[in-house]
Amino acid sequence: MRLFTALLLLAFTVGFAKPAQKPAPAKAATAPARLYGAVDSRTEFPGGRLFAVLDSVGGTGTWMEWDVNGIRDPAVMYVLDPLLASSNKPKMVWVISERIKPLMAVLLPKGSGEALLFYELTALDAKPVPLQMNRVLSPDVVFRDYRQVNASEFVHLDRPNLKVTATDKSIRFSYTNPDATPLRFDRDFAKKTVVEKKNEVRNYRDFFDYEYVLMLRAFVQSTRGLFNWQAWHWYMPAFNSRAMISDSELEAILSKGVPPQSFTIFKMKATGGQWVEFKTNGNGFYEMVISNP
Repeated sequence: MRLFTALLLLAFTVGFAKPAQKPAPAKAATAPARLYGAVDSRTEFPGGRLFAVLDSVGGTGTWMEWDVNGIRDPAVMYVLDPLLASSNKPKMVWVISERIKPLMAVLLPKGSGEALLFYELTALDAKPVPLQMNRVLSPDVVFRDYRQVNASEFVHLDRPNLKVTATDKSIRFSYTNPDATPLRFDRDFAKKTVVEKKNEVRNYRDFFDYEYVLMLRAFVQSTRGLFNWQAWHWYMPAFNSRAMISDSELEAILSKGVPPQSFTIFKMKATGGQWVEFKTNGNGFYEMVISNP
């Protein structure tokens, strides 16, 4: 299969003496996770009810699927290691990070039904590692939520404006969602005071941080097994800070007085030599491009 070959090619830190006292007993180490709650079902959860339960517990945050081939956060594995070693292995695992303490949901078989267990984690505590594409990529896994329309193109099952083109040179994701109000671009930026420039750069940064989150949800969270980072690692400054557009880069762009065709919000070279870039035109067109060296 030509596409499968293309994907394989890409995979590419002096006082007075006191009487002797008994040492204080050592404090018990705080467990990195605790059981938060559970919901049982006598039969397998219907899809609608499963996600209704997840949403009722997670609130307005976004659940991210745990990837068995990705980086393993110690707090997550504190819960999963015993389960993965048992005969009653998890069917699915999700994590939500948009709360004071992250929450993990584990879907387990239970007799003829299922149980959804929730664990509160002290933190998502994986140490930052370089970005890497997984060496063996299966289109059936990576593009599970997409429909293949020809040898190299895929369209998302629920969002037809989210598409992927895969060749032996690159994988390109694109998403179109036009903004009602175009991004304002100040052609007189260079004439502003230092304070005004800093405020303007901060406003643009806030806007592009939002755009970055939108692209992560559209591109990274709609695929499986593409990268070694778990979905939530893409949000963490310890992982992404060196790749995000800097204030000085934003100021240089704004100083030109002419909007570029697109803004590169994130750019990082993976360990296999591939470049991973997130781009937006600021007006509702987004893309993630993975280019082979």
